[in-house]
Amino acid sequence: MAPVKRKKRPASEAPAATSPAARGAGPLTPMEVADQLHSAAIHLLRLLRIRDRESGIGPAQLSALSVLVFGGPRSLGELAEAEQVRPPTMSRIVAGLQRSRLIRRQATEDGRRIRLTATAKGTKIMWEGRKRRVETLAKALASLPEEERERLRQAIALLQQVIRNL
Repeated sequence: MAPVKRKKRPASEAPAATSPAARGAGPLTPMEVADQLHSAAIHLLRLLRIRDRESGIGPAQLSALSVLVFGGPRSLGELAEAEQVRPPTMSRIVAGLQRSRLIRRQATEDGRRIRLTATAKGTKIMWEGRKRRVETLAKALASLPEEERERLRQAIALLQQVIRNL
């Protein structure tokens, strides 16, 4: 018997909620809300990251560069920890960023440690990428009525509270 081929769902389609509460049969449990939020966040990020291709830099390098641009200088170990990779992996990522002149290595004042910092070129690329993603999201939000955008603003405040509790 031949294997059943399943039609792939486009990345832009979020999976449908299947729990009784998600179908309107009662209030959602924290686990059900967390599941839906997790799915929505992943889909939103995936769709917005499509614009990152315009930078010409791969996702791993962009992510590491983002930490340095928006979080400030770090040691290689600190950057590896922030990116949740091992130092040898981060060394390869950093080497590529350095070859592209997006970051530079700087010795600390005492000369005992090396700090990685974003160059002006790296900073410009990150801010341009952020602008592209925000513009894409703003365009999608513009299609919503004002009341719905206000509800989203309130939801953002709740999300920030949840983030503080993690």
